[in-house]
Formats: sequence, structure tokens, C-alpha cells
Amino acid sequence: VQLQAFGGGLVQAGDSLSLSCAASGGTFRGYSVAWFRQAPGKNRMFVAAIKWNSRNTVYADSMKGRFTISRDNAKNTLYLQMNSLRPEDTAVYYCAASSSVVHSSLGSQTAYAYWGQGTQVTVSS
Repeated sequence: VQLQAFGGGLVQAGDSLSLSCAASGGTFRGYSVAWFRQAPGKNRMFVAAIKWNSRNTVYADSMKGRFTISRDNAKNTLYLQMNSLRPEDTAVYYCAASSSVVHSSLGSQTAYAYWGQGTQVTVSS
């Protein structure tokens, strides 16, 4: 499956932004998908994940209550709604997909075989 992330940009602290990730070349509904991010000079880290059936979502602690992950299998698209953005949310955001990740590994980068190219989110103070 091929993934392409969209929607990044420059916003101010406190603003909201919605990211999308369009999937092609595979049966999207069969994949669990996730968002990761990488800030300048830092390792890539987990943001949120959603199982193939949309029944299970997982968030990194710092994103709980501010970010919402969702998917539309009919549109082959993954979303990330980000509210109350902070300067520390500045990063390149990547979407990723896996056909066989177990729930306990949803936050692990190594569980995902397919990655999008990333979209830059910059939050100014």
C-alpha cells in the first residue's frame, strides 16, 4: 500500500489543524494505521494509531484529549485532528500502515511496514 500525507502547515499556538493520509494500492480497510512525528534533532515518536476495524485507538500520553485519529475506509483515508496545538508539536508527521500489528504493538514503529512521505507541521508561539 502507498501512503501520502497532506495537510501540514504553519499555525499559531492554540490553533487546530487536520492532517490526512491517502492510501492506494492495497485494501486499506485491512490495515491498522498510525501517525508518528519527528521533531528537529529528535527521534521519530508515536502519536496515535487506529485498528483496521476502527474499534481500537491508541494515543501517546501527550496527545490525549488534544488529538483525534480517525479513518474512512470508504475513502481510503486516515485523519488526524489536532487541537490546542503547541510549539512542541512542531514536527514532520508521518502516516504508517500495517497489515498484522497486534494491539500491544500499535505504538511501535517497527510494527509498520508502509510509510508515507511526511508533512510538516509548524506551530509558532
